[in-house]
Amino acid sequence: MSEHDVWVLGGGVICGIGNNVPECIASFRQMKPGMSTMQYLTSTHRDSFPVVEVKADNAALAVKSGLPAHISRTALLSAVAAKEAWESAQLGNIREYRVGLVSANTVGGMDKTEDFFAEYLQDNQSGRLRDVVNHECGSITELVADTLGIRHHVSTISTACSSSANAIMYGARLLKNNLVDVVIAGGTDALTRFTLNGFNTLMILDQQACRPFDDTRTGLNLGEGAGYIVMVSDAIAQKMDIHPWCRLTGYANANDAYHQTASSPDGIGNYLAMQQAMEMAGISPEDMSYINLHGTGTLNNDLSEGTAIQRLFGNAVPPVSSTKSFTGHTLGASGGIEAVFAALAVKEGYLYPNARFSHQMKELHFSPVTVFSEGNVINNVMSNSFGFGGNCSSLVFSKEISA
Repeated sequence: MSEHDVWVLGGGVICGIGNNVPECIASFRQMKPGMSTMQYLTSTHRDSFPVVEVKADNAALAVKSGLPAHISRTALLSAVAAKEAWESAQLGNIREYRVGLVSANTVGGMDKTEDFFAEYLQDNQSGRLRDVVNHECGSITELVADTLGIRHHVSTISTACSSSANAIMYGARLLKNNLVDVVIAGGTDALTRFTLNGFNTLMILDQQACRPFDDTRTGLNLGEGAGYIVMVSDAIAQKMDIHPWCRLTGYANANDAYHQTASSPDGIGNYLAMQQAMEMAGISPEDMSYINLHGTGTLNNDLSEGTAIQRLFGNAVPPVSSTKSFTGHTLGASGGIEAVFAALAVKEGYLYPNARFSHQMKELHFSPVTVFSEGNVINNVMSNSFGFGGNCSSLVFSKEISA
């Protein structure tokens, strides 16, 4: 152990394959991805694009979250996952610690804003103002912090699809600088018409279930959800009787500044993020046990990430897979959800399957894992989150080392 160690004590997830972590793992084990026709989002594209919605309406989420049902779905999802994360950490009363919440999202309360404008545009005297008061991304975080009773530090990160990974990095830095005792870090995003229409305009939505890293891939499926991990510093961990999942040993953010929405063809930002995260963790390529790919299923992203992985790992690429083949792309929540899956991979020896892979990409010499397995010897796991604007982030989770 060192004073710079950051320990992961627990995690929580709600997404389209489960309303909690055990349900998500059951979906992986049973090979049950969450893609389906829209049930809760109203859109003219309902029959055109499959999505991965959380299988619960806002009334059910309100009961789980402790928030009122009229609040943004983004906040409802966040509160459910953050509560599960805290409970899994077994730290007891949250008010007994200096706790920070670092939560990411990209849509804020857009879902409620869309409801408001539907009425307002018909009659400018109509529309409930309570639907727009929490429009900003930061308002979502503050609602959840208030629900959890967090007062010491509250921050919101919004850097597109790498948002949650960057939230986790920032949370780790808060711990290392002794600004808080405990951090709940990750992110949340609900499906909205705004994001669906935006990705449709970019022409990167698949009209079928997505196929990350498959040669026939044509785009992504949007999803929704929230995911958080609970972290403490080593100084705090030594005072507690805890049983950590793993350590967060490395992280890095790099930006290739290539394009507003596309990754650079040579994957330079991806490469630098992975390389620097491993350097911080003090490990070599041969020490990596598994990579949870960003793996959206778009032509550009998968080739860029794959090219960077081949450059970094050469002919010794570790097992890889994209859990987005189950959850869809949950945007600002994806890094948090996948961080929980990565930390669990270290804790339980999980390797997650890459659904619907059947055609090897011509440009790559490696292919993803296609079956779920557990009990594997896993010492280090990397989780990749690569966002619009070239904002690339990688996290490394490592097994606890005995003294």
